[in-house]
Amino acid sequence: MAPRYWLFKSEPSAFSLDDLKASPGGVAPWDGVRNYQARNLLRDEVKVGDGVLFYHSSTDPVGVVGIAEVVRDGYPDPTAWDPESDHPDPKSTPDNPRWYMVDVRYVRHFARTVTLAELKAAPALKDMKVVQRGMRLSIQPVTAREWAAVLGLAEGGRRAIGESALGR
Repeated sequence: MAPRYWLFKSEPSAFSLDDLKASPGGVAPWDGVRNYQARNLLRDEVKVGDGVLFYHSSTDPVGVVGIAEVVRDGYPDPTAWDPESDHPDPKSTPDNPRWYMVDVRYVRHFARTVTLAELKAAPALKDMKVVQRGMRLSIQPVTAREWAAVLGLAEGGRRAIGESALGR
């Protein structure tokens, strides 16, 4: 099965691409998701090998700052049943988990942020979820065409011939 692509949003004050890079082996869990639609994507759709556009929200400017890769399929999020965590859910238990997460690995930073304004201005990205009015979901599918367009914007419109799908 071919890898899929996603956009994961995070506030850099909570967890940034720099934080991911600094994690042991550049790998960290994507935990704390408390939206059922995003949970379903993490549990059922996001798979090992999928590419992730890492999007910083609630900062200036907002936008895609780099790339990560999924390295572990969805599994129960233990922060939900930890009352000391930042996002506990007393209705979630180890025997009946309500929330899921995946592990992601740092791939690279972009030389600059591809801003939301740039994404909105790019004709190839007119249907991308993140540019749609009211789309606040923290995990969003990205098409292969949208992935390539964002990488192209990050690289000033140039793509290296022979570059892998993850842009390495």
